Amino acid sequence: MIPVRYHQAAEDELQSLAKGTVLGATIEGMGDASESDLLFEVPTPLGFRVRATRAYWEIIICIKHPVMAGRELEVKATLEHPEEIRQSRIDSDVYLFYRAEHDSRWVCAVTKHLNEEGFLITAYPTDAIKEGTTIWPK
Repeated sequence: MIPVRYHQAAEDELQSLAKGTVLGATIEGMGDASESDLLFEVPTPLGFRVRATRAYWEIIICIKHPVMAGRELEVKATLEHPEEIRQSRIDSDVYLFYRAEHDSRWVCAVTKHLNEEGFLITAYPTDAIKEGTTIWPK
């Protein structure tokens, strides 16, 4: 079993999602991208695809979680082959995908499934799994 620990920063981020904003911007259209701006689009075990644009990935690695720079492949693997998926207790359209990294560390990819589309909200390394309903155990 993966340990659960409360993380205030992640909780604050999910609160902003529930209000429909990320870094002060609205979340509508975050998944929209021209083919040239699309960084990746991957299927998930939940049956929806998640996409991330190059521009939004830059926000993640420059502002939100710089430690994730150069780790796009790990985020894609986490979305495609997670060990656990939890549904946010704040927003039922938000899912947290977890994949083991090493020594009790995981990569967490947070997504939103909205209007039949999925998009990446953020990604970060963590030593604990957030509270929420487990909806997909491996």
